[in-house]
Amino acid sequence: MALNAGYSYHSRAERGGPSVLAYLTATFRHSEAEVWALRLAAGEVEVDGVRATGSERLRPGQEVVWHRPPWEEPDAPLEFGVLFEDASLLAVTKPAGLPTLPGGGFYEHTLLRRVRAQFPGASPLHRLGRGTSGLVLFAREGAAGAALSAAWLEREVRKTYLALAAGVPGWDTLEITAPIGPVAHPRLGEVYAAHPAGKASHSAARVLERRTQAGPAGETLLAVDIRTGRPHQIRIHTAWAGFPLVGDPLYAPGGAPLPGLPGLPGDGGYLLHAWRLGFRHPASGAWTQLEAAPPPRLQV
Repeated sequence: MALNAGYSYHSRAERGGPSVLAYLTATFRHSEAEVWALRLAAGEVEVDGVRATGSERLRPGQEVVWHRPPWEEPDAPLEFGVLFEDASLLAVTKPAGLPTLPGGGFYEHTLLRRVRAQFPGASPLHRLGRGTSGLVLFAREGAAGAALSAAWLEREVRKTYLALAAGVPGWDTLEITAPIGPVAHPRLGEVYAAHPAGKASHSAARVLERRTQAGPAGETLLAVDIRTGRPHQIRIHTAWAGFPLVGDPLYAPGGAPLPGLPGLPGDGGYLLHAWRLGFRHPASGAWTQLEAAPPPRLQV
């Protein structure tokens, strides 16, 4: 597998006092002090454009840059489809397994980088989890992005997902309002889950098809409208209702995270698809609804 071109991570010291090594260790907790010391010794870190040794004391406002050398990224499906395109907006379909944004070792293997290679300057207006497939909307110019961002905050954008849940519920429709917030996890440090102290969250699930012959407990195809946009909201809410997504490695019935994971949350395994997105077009004012065709197991 080919290496990527590397990446430079920029940050700015808000307060003075700590050494560069202490600042890096406290700010970027994915690496221990010993690892940062090796990076400093290799000349990978600069402060205000000057190579740092690690012992320098930072002043407020100084820029710290880590020039990460090229690395081999995890595999991911890299193809995306274009659903809609005009001068203001771009809508694409993301495959399951492709991260929306850089992070966790992914940079070139992300939807953002793949889209910008074809549509320079396009900026995503929302994100999907790595394991989620479906529709992602991008702004191609600033006014459209600002208008739709405001509409999102006012909950004027309608979002419907398709989800395959384990088990067969007795209800046809269900309003789910379990709050969602961060909780401690023994392996992951912290994850989002159903929690009484979390933020208000609202999903509306409706049964599209009950598949009683699928496995010992059956499966149910759900359409889920989300009124809020909390992390992993649909996965948490369906689990909270007693019907976690088929193959979900993280959430158990009740919406709590599993302590021992057969896989990490980004590894996929579950079937969740961003199906429909409705919004008022920022240029024309016309109501616009887009739809991304679902994968076979999420088709009615």
